[in-house]
Amino acid sequence: MEHIQGIFDQIPIRYDLASHLMLLGIVQGFFLAFVIFLRAKRKSAIHLFGWSLMVQCLVFLDVYLCYTGLIKYMLHLNDSTEFLVLLITPTLYFFLYTLLERKPITLKKHWPHFILPVLYLVSQTNYYLSPIEVKLNAYLGAYHRDLGFVDVPGNMDYSYHFIKDQFRWLVLFSFAFYLVLSLLLVIKTRKKGWVSTKNIKMDKYIFSRNTVAFFFILMLTLFLIYLNYDDDGGDHIIGIMQTVTIFITSFFILSESRFFEKSWIADKYETLTSNSIQFETIENFISNSQYYSNQDINLKKVAEELGTNGNTVSKLINSETGVNFNDYINQKRIALAQKRLLDDGFNHLTVEAVGQSVGFKSKSAFYNAFKKHTGQSPSAFMRQKRG
Repeated sequence: MEHIQGIFDQIPIRYDLASHLMLLGIVQGFFLAFVIFLRAKRKSAIHLFGWSLMVQCLVFLDVYLCYTGLIKYMLHLNDSTEFLVLLITPTLYFFLYTLLERKPITLKKHWPHFILPVLYLVSQTNYYLSPIEVKLNAYLGAYHRDLGFVDVPGNMDYSYHFIKDQFRWLVLFSFAFYLVLSLLLVIKTRKKGWVSTKNIKMDKYIFSRNTVAFFFILMLTLFLIYLNYDDDGGDHIIGIMQTVTIFITSFFILSESRFFEKSWIADKYETLTSNSIQFETIENFISNSQYYSNQDINLKKVAEELGTNGNTVSKLINSETGVNFNDYINQKRIALAQKRLLDDGFNHLTVEAVGQSVGFKSKSAFYNAFKKHTGQSPSAFMRQKRG
């Protein structure tokens, strides 16, 4: 024990610019995740983004403790978050999936995404249960080889090293795999109809595209760091990148905040804060009754049917879907029109009549909306589907 204590005493505590930047990002990330958990609905895209932030902050808290040397006061936690590194990219992908597909993430359907982190966690059981000497040697080997190593009591099974030594490649594989999945997801959404909105600074599609670009930059950075640093020597650089990313994310979240809108303090918008209507209520009313196929539908009528005001309905639709009221209604009309154009039961109707049956008042309005949301005309759509 005296030898171990002597090693402990020699481990320096390092505070420098890199450590301060990492700590700043970790604190900001935890705070941002806390706000998201407090304000966002469960199973929503932003709620999953909060979990992604939480996973990242836990990982980089471990990096911070190791880089500064503070880990020596809690050595049993050394490398305890490695399996969480393999959850960073899946949680980011879950966020993009929920954001673009508007479908919840369920363990029953998406359990394969957890296989790699869980298997790695199981493979390291011997390390997690190992004596403190083993964890001290692991830390010294990564950060302070000049201090030597301590003797390990008993017969230690180091078979876990077979997987641990491949950890970097597992991380790169995870990044590459989810980069491809995310890219395919964005491309798929783009083909469905990429609708950009003018009344928000950054819509969900642009944000998703930028997130995929960030995926690629981070993966490339990881690869370069792994090539130039042994063990964990370059982790602090990744930690600094994480700080920059968290503050950029915070900037965009604050930029979209209602706090900066002039309308936020206007009397006619005060009902927004007290009105308890939810987006699901609007969605169920418009979809279940096919109210959107009514040619005379407008924002005021929908609000009156729901017992609220038009601004509340407009804000909820915009915040949940990223599109305005008219595009929201037209998307539903086009989806129904696509079904009817291919339905033999509607063969007696012309294309224009199908458009009128789903709520469009004119042929031009139907054709323009159809092309905007599908990228092709109704006739081209039918030819493609019918071969």
